[in-house]
Parts: sequence; C-alpha cells; structure tokens
Amino acid sequence: MNQSADRIVSRLRQGLRLPVIVAPMFLVSGPELVIASCKAGLMGSFPTQNARSIEQLNDWFLRIRDELAAVRKAGGTVGGWAVSLIVHPSYDRFAQELELLQEYRPELIVTALGSPKRVLDTVHSYGGAVFADVMSLEHARKAVDAGVDGLVLVCHGAGGHTGAYSPFAFVPEVRRFFDGPIVVGGAISDGRGVRAAEMLGADLVYMGTRFIACPESLVNEEYRAMMVRAGMDGVVSTKAVTGVMCNWLKESVAAAGLDQNRLAVDGKIDFSDVHGGHKPWKNIYGAGQGVGCVDRVADVAETVEQLLNEYRGAGVSRGVDLPRAASL
Repeated sequence: MNQSADRIVSRLRQGLRLPVIVAPMFLVSGPELVIASCKAGLMGSFPTQNARSIEQLNDWFLRIRDELAAVRKAGGTVGGWAVSLIVHPSYDRFAQELELLQEYRPELIVTALGSPKRVLDTVHSYGGAVFADVMSLEHARKAVDAGVDGLVLVCHGAGGHTGAYSPFAFVPEVRRFFDGPIVVGGAISDGRGVRAAEMLGADLVYMGTRFIACPESLVNEEYRAMMVRAGMDGVVSTKAVTGVMCNWLKESVAAAGLDQNRLAVDGKIDFSDVHGGHKPWKNIYGAGQGVGCVDRVADVAETVEQLLNEYRGAGVSRGVDLPRAASL
C-alpha cells in the first residue's frame, strides 16, 4: 500500500474501536443510526436518498455534524461518518446533494450505480475521500482508472444490492492491480467475520444487516420482528424489485405478493422519486445472508460491545495467534 493510501486508512480509522463502517442501507439508515454508530466507536453512514427531501437531508447533515462536534468538544471520542451517493443519471437530486456534501464535508463519500468521476473534484476539494461501490473486477478497474481513493467490494451475501463473488476470490484479484484502501461487505455480521476480512487484506468492513433491528434504525417493528425470526434460508436474491440484484427477506417478498415466477424477471433501474408510493420496494425488506446473527432487538451500543468481544476472542479457542487491530 502506498503512503497516501496509508494516510487515508489511518484517517478513516481514527476514533474507531473496530474497523467497521455501519453500511449505508436504503430506507434503514438515518441520523440516529449514524450518530449512535459513531458514538459507539464505528463509522456511521447513510444513503442520501433516505431523506425524503433535500431540506430534510440538510437537516440530517446539520444534526450529525453538530452532535458529533459536541461530543468531541466535551472531550469524547467518536468515529467519522460517511454517506452513499447515487451517481446514476436517473437520480434527480444529484446536483443538490453534491452542494450539501461540499458544505457539510463528510469524511467519506461512497458512490453507487455509476461513475465516481462526478464527485471526485468536489470531495477532494475539501479533503474528503471517495470510495466506489463495486461488484465486479470490471467495475473495480474502471473506478481505479477514474481516480477513486478506495473501493468497497460488495460480495455475495450482502444485504440490499448484492454481489456475485466470494470475498476469498474478489479481494486477492483486486489486490493484483490496486494497493489502495479496500472495504469488504457481504454477510459479515459478527466480530469473527471482521477478523476474517482483515486477514484477507481488507482495511475496513461494511456491516449492515447486524444493525437493521437496532432501535436507532428507521425500520418499523414488523421489519425488526422479521429480522429476528429469519436465518440465511429466509433470504432471497432477485432483480425484480429494483432492477439490480438484491437480497430480500422472503417473508416480506411473499407478503408483497411476488411469486417465484416474478422473481426471475429483471426489473427496471429507476431511482427517480425514490420515495414515490408506486415504488415496488416500499414494503419489501432487505437483509443479507448474515441475518442469522440477529437474534434479538439490541441497541447499537450493546451490539458493538458484543462485536468487540467476538473480535477479541476470534481464534483464541483454537490457539490461533491473531494480530490486534491498531485502534484497539
């Protein structure tokens, strides 16, 4: 890894108790989850499209910035925060959201569904880092050629938009042509998984599904109850809902009236008016294959303590000598 990549990783891991980004989850992540995650020692994040309007998005940015600043001013330590931004041409709030990023300056911007070139100059102008969500080697190479600072490798088993590749294949192949920061996501739902991702060569880990049932998330009680009931065999992959391959809770898919034949059909990619009542994802709930680790509703602070215990104990029972993370 080159020196600039080392600096980026060091900056993003500053204040973290675990090298974990609470993944930006559609219709799940909001300011409460971001703030609670940062206070607990993880990096919080959310997708900008979760805010119903540009005015609400501005309010969310303001709240996150001010609450985290207050903790730091009082002498506390908090992790940084990140946002995920759709850069697909159909996304109609892109220009307005880019202006807000420049004003509030999140440490990390993760681009999704398009070229990261659209945000590089703006984010780099205030000292932020740009990572690109990628699901294939082709997309990874294009993002690197575009000048991204890092990559988020979305692997098989991830909740929401999911990849097709195992991290055991994806990470080493990407490392052949990219020595910058790598985040790995996909069915990582406990501290042992975080250790495993580090051993593969990841600098940070995306963990989303484990936090969906937390009271700080935006989801309703029906969704939380489904999360607790489900195991990995309660998850189904389909393009029928958003036009992109996603993992969803089978129980919610059945409740929405989608049969198995419909699931084989590709949907249309259209991220205009994401909160419109006609959108098929309104009552279909996303989750990754690591959903079996969610066995109760627990707040973020309690969840992070359990993750820390799992992380510290990984390998001990088998006599494996694992290095401790620099932040611990």
